[in-house]
Amino acid sequence: MTKSMTTLQRIVVIALFAALTAVATMCISIPIPATNGYINIGDTIVFISALFFGPIAGALSGGIGSMLADLLLGYAHWAPFSLLIKAAEGAVCGLIAYKALKGKKYSWRAIVGMIVAGLVMVLGYFIGGTILKGSWEVALTSVPSNLIQGGVSAGLALVLSVLLKQVKYFR
Repeated sequence: MTKSMTTLQRIVVIALFAALTAVATMCISIPIPATNGYINIGDTIVFISALFFGPIAGALSGGIGSMLADLLLGYAHWAPFSLLIKAAEGAVCGLIAYKALKGKKYSWRAIVGMIVAGLVMVLGYFIGGTILKGSWEVALTSVPSNLIQGGVSAGLALVLSVLLKQVKYFR
């Protein structure tokens, strides 16, 4: 977040990105029967909020938006995990890569931030799946789909960030 933003503007940006995260998560949700979960592209918005508005915005929009999507899609058992996991993902991405795109179309730091944050998400859902299913073997089946989810979302976020850099508000 820029220092020139008022508290109200910060709240509005976070709320907007939380809503966008929920919508993106719900738009494409592919069920994974083994873990009673699903894969989605909501991480794209988590990454964008963290890249452009920092770790706090990334954490709040990612955690709240993903938790809301879980509740609305009927995956309430995942909601507390998503709140924590996606908040950690947004915070890590923001801590590593916030402002990395300043004056640039893309940045290796932004790419590294999204990769590390994506791995945090994969590990978080592995731990959450182990707790929910009581079996690390079952939870392990979600790792490939979560890796794909994180990779696709990072790629989409990179493309969208290049486009968003052309908008005054995101420069």
